[in-house]
Amino acid sequence: METIMKPPHAILITGTSHVGKTTFGSRLANALGWEQVSTDNLARHPGRPWPAPPPAVLEFYLSLSPETVHWFLKVHHENIWPLIQQKIDELQHGGKSFILEGSALRPENIVKLEPTSMVGVCLYADADFLRDRIYREADYEHADVHIRTAIDQFIERSLRENIELQAAARGHGITLLNVADRLQVDNLYEELLRRFASGSEAS
Repeated sequence: METIMKPPHAILITGTSHVGKTTFGSRLANALGWEQVSTDNLARHPGRPWPAPPPAVLEFYLSLSPETVHWFLKVHHENIWPLIQQKIDELQHGGKSFILEGSALRPENIVKLEPTSMVGVCLYADADFLRDRIYREADYEHADVHIRTAIDQFIERSLRENIELQAAARGHGITLLNVADRLQVDNLYEELLRRFASGSEAS
């Protein structure tokens, strides 16, 4: 009798910038022994405007409104979705379970993927939590006025994305995780380990 091979499992982690996707993904990947991949490595887009941004990145944030910066981000995510699907296919064909993380993993696209082998998680936090985290990471207090303005634009873009991703996750039944709630983080971490740590689940 022919054995039907099940596809490897995957946990897809989305969320706005600096919400902790890489940290949570690394924690899971290390515990499960899975490969971790970031969508940030698939295509270029103006990133963090600190500590010494290239002139083009600084110009991007200083010349556009927060609404336009966020619009460009969503267009970028739409444009690279085929690359993400290609990467997922490549990882699955490799036969190993994996963690894929990045804000480009939009909930409306996650739900199009194979539901029996992939689990989506959307990380979020309140605006003050995210703003304070980015201020610390960017050393905002010691930045010059131009970089501060660019950081403020980056923060507003990230907060808009935080709201939109939460709404999309709720609308599509994607698990939401408040990273400011340590108990909630630990509980979901343990739940995912219980689900995938056994040999039968982890591929």
